[in-house]
Amino acid sequence: MSFHAYLKNIQGKTGKSPSDFQKLAEQRGYMENGLLKPTIKAGEIVEWLKKNYALGHGHSMAIYALLKGKKE
Repeated sequence: MSFHAYLKNIQGKTGKSPSDFQKLAEQRGYMENGLLKPTIKAGEIVEWLKKNYALGHGHSMAIYALLKGKKE
């Protein structure tokens, strides 16, 4: 599955766009200057997304990549 397919699937499942997840991460204090803080590890993001949005590991990692600045 491509990166964009993951993001589209996530939006269909949660009703939240990639920019919504970026805003939510900012609100949680995970972001700094528009990117994920270097101290925030993938496991923390995966746990947050699994617990609050019922996302699986692969989908959570796609959001993690998005927060780290991946575009494609």
